[in-house]
Amino acid sequence: MANKDYYNILGVDKKASADDIKKAFRKLAHKYHPDKGGSDEKFKEITEAYAILSDDKKRREYDTYGQSFAGSGPTGGQGNPFDGFDFSQFQGQNPFGSGFGQDGMQFDFGDIFGDMFSGRGGRQQAARGRDISIDLEIPFKDAVFGTTRSVLIAKVSTCAVCSGSGAKPGTELETCSTCNGSGRVHETRNSIFGQFSSVRTCTVCGGAGKIPKEKCSECKGAGTKRKEEEITASIPAGIDNGEMIRMPGQGEAIKKTSGHSAVAGDLYVKVHVKPHTTFHREGSNLVMNLPVKLSDALLGTSVSIEMLDGKTIEVKIPPMKRVEELLRVAGKGIPANRGKGDLIIHLEVALPHKLSNKAKEAVEKLKGEGL
Repeated sequence: MANKDYYNILGVDKKASADDIKKAFRKLAHKYHPDKGGSDEKFKEITEAYAILSDDKKRREYDTYGQSFAGSGPTGGQGNPFDGFDFSQFQGQNPFGSGFGQDGMQFDFGDIFGDMFSGRGGRQQAARGRDISIDLEIPFKDAVFGTTRSVLIAKVSTCAVCSGSGAKPGTELETCSTCNGSGRVHETRNSIFGQFSSVRTCTVCGGAGKIPKEKCSECKGAGTKRKEEEITASIPAGIDNGEMIRMPGQGEAIKKTSGHSAVAGDLYVKVHVKPHTTFHREGSNLVMNLPVKLSDALLGTSVSIEMLDGKTIEVKIPPMKRVEELLRVAGKGIPANRGKGDLIIHLEVALPHKLSNKAKEAVEKLKGEGL
């Protein structure tokens, strides 16, 4: 059988870098994925090409001899097309999604390769509980100055009786019969590329290799129990509507296993700020509208403004030159990283709806003055 042009299959130059080859493969793998209407044969072909060109030794042999002699490579027509394939580059993601086996049954590549995508060399990661989120509505004033709020939430928490071990207090642990104490389970699956073996964390013992000889009567061996718990959230000063507060370790708990760290998830609090009748915010500035009488607009005046903290400030309004003006009072806004914002007052001349005869006479005199 004639040798295949792997560079042409991936659409890259012979001088292409390893990164260029990886990018080309990912693009083609998504394009020809069988589950997206692509061709099984084409998908196998580009995977075979990447298995050779991504391995420095096999690539050198291919460039020299036109085929790879490292092990039973794909060009020999007998080997596994994933020989030399580095799945760890896809840590934290499934590059393929689901596909179809030789018998037409759908399967999941992530399910086949299992822990191969979780890190290099099957390295175990700390077990972690589920993150949860809640919504919290607070008054505008509390958003400006900060506050603390206690909320009652139902979540999975560590069992208070067994402290999360799942075992009856004072009892011993015994070897897990599912994994024979290894904490890992070997599985073999069939796919369109042949047979694959994977190693997974034992779901019975959670990777500890030991299980309780007698289960905790409170949580029935789960190590956790769903219950209501009061959480106190600290709302920082100056928080804006829609912002999230992350509370590490306040999410849902998981069962503790000997020799393996198990941490609770996080709690995310989404803050909703109620609108205020007088003020609103623009960044770190506190903004309000203030109608000004025509006479005050012409002559200037002073007004008393009650702030959010209950204190009153006197603001001097100079004679206005336009019907709408802005007045800035420094340092009376919302707390920010560097001090406070300002109070911005939108001044707008309020025209009277009806004039008395005396007022009309006064306006006529102003008109006579050219005003």
